[in-house]
Amino acid sequence: AIVPLEGAVSATVDGDTFDLRRAGVFAAMPHVLYLPPGRTVELTARIDSELAIGGADAEGRYPVRLFRPDEMRSEVRGGGGARRQVNHVLAHPLPAERLILYEVYVPRGGWSGWPPHCHDGYEGSPYLEETYYFRLDPADGWAVHRNYRVDRAFDETFAVSDRDVVCVTQGFHSSAAAPGSHMYFLNYLAGDLRDDERAIPPFFQPEYRWIDGDWDRDAMVLPTVTPEGSRRG
Repeated sequence: AIVPLEGAVSATVDGDTFDLRRAGVFAAMPHVLYLPPGRTVELTARIDSELAIGGADAEGRYPVRLFRPDEMRSEVRGGGGARRQVNHVLAHPLPAERLILYEVYVPRGGWSGWPPHCHDGYEGSPYLEETYYFRLDPADGWAVHRNYRVDRAFDETFAVSDRDVVCVTQGFHSSAAAPGSHMYFLNYLAGDLRDDERAIPPFFQPEYRWIDGDWDRDAMVLPTVTPEGSRRG
């Protein structure tokens, strides 16, 4: 799957030409070009451009197709400090063999992936490998991404800059934007799930699921502990 991030590119496959144009990831949704295996694509940039290209094993059950923004589902998830927008740019019910793609927008100072989830076989979760490609606005900001296990020793945390890529090879994961920049990321996922199975959700960490749907529960009101020794509710 080819995702335009910025610029204008012509993609030619078997004599058919597709227009991949985007003002930027914070300005517009993409057109996503899906290619079955064994096809050759010729890319011609008409201006300075940036593309994301990722793939997975496939048998070729689906044809070349350009997915348009009006075919993609968009939703706002979470609440409180974890309110974000998720665009399903190549996710079920859009057809593909293994690939699943999302674009996520997180306001500065906010979190994504909360409650944390995993898709590495833990507690019967589907096995999917995943990449995160980050963009920040303004670009001089930074963010944090963490991958960790609860059943074995594995814990890694990344300080993320604009245009960094983080791989999720295993474990629960979550990301946070520092207060100085809004955060965007593009996910490519692929693994055991095929076709309509791509709709199967990941496994959410039970200890943190209480907040989902009750984002204002026990919210802290500032000031809280004051010089007089009282704590406000």
